[in-house]
Amino acid sequence: MIELKAIAIIPSRFGSTRFPGKPLAKISKKPMIQHVYERVSQARCLSDVIVATDDSRILEAVRAFGGKVCMTSDNHRSGTDRVAEVARQTNAEIVVNVQGDEPLIDPGCIDAAVEPFYSDPELMISTLKSLESAGEDFYNPNVVKVVTDRAGYALYFSRSPIPFHQSKASSSDAEPQTFFKHIGLYVYRRKFLELLPGLNPSSLEKAEGLEQLRFLENGYRIKVVCYDYQSVAVDTPADLERLNEIFAMQSNG
Repeated sequence: MIELKAIAIIPSRFGSTRFPGKPLAKISKKPMIQHVYERVSQARCLSDVIVATDDSRILEAVRAFGGKVCMTSDNHRSGTDRVAEVARQTNAEIVVNVQGDEPLIDPGCIDAAVEPFYSDPELMISTLKSLESAGEDFYNPNVVKVVTDRAGYALYFSRSPIPFHQSKASSSDAEPQTFFKHIGLYVYRRKFLELLPGLNPSSLEKAEGLEQLRFLENGYRIKVVCYDYQSVAVDTPADLERLNEIFAMQSNG
């Protein structure tokens, strides 16, 4: 098995259209970024965890709970660009980009996403998918769908329902039974992140609002690992309230 140094970088912005200050919102008396940091740190494959931020308030909060944090430029187009800036300052070969708004993230999903890199020295990018029962989420544009080839490499990601079931289109039972939902955790080989600034936003990326389509359009293969995981992201104050209820039930259980 190939020996690799893997680290996780958590991009964290204070500004948010729907929820300003989200990383510092309290869940069970801790800022959300601390919950994410502590759970990510439990992944077996990681040698380090770093928060990447452009805000001094987040910097101070992470230092207060003993976490590692790095200040970045405030001109980045995306969280991936922020991750790339920090990755260039490390000697890690594998970099995990973890969303900072999932305080219940399963550390096992990080290990699963890193696993393919041990056996494939040419692999540049991996991510995750979960098998879901079709229902409202299949038609929800906020739930990203993915289809892969037989070897598990991504063919396409979309906010639209994919694949389209032609044989059922004229039937009253037109809804498919299952689909694969994309889980927005990415693992990159560091040298890919060094190439990232040279990849301009692509037409498919602009159409779907999905950054990973830029990688596909530029010819990079994305390994998609199937993992049974239900992400619980915090996008709004209502989501935060729901998370606090979940944590309260866990502590009382």
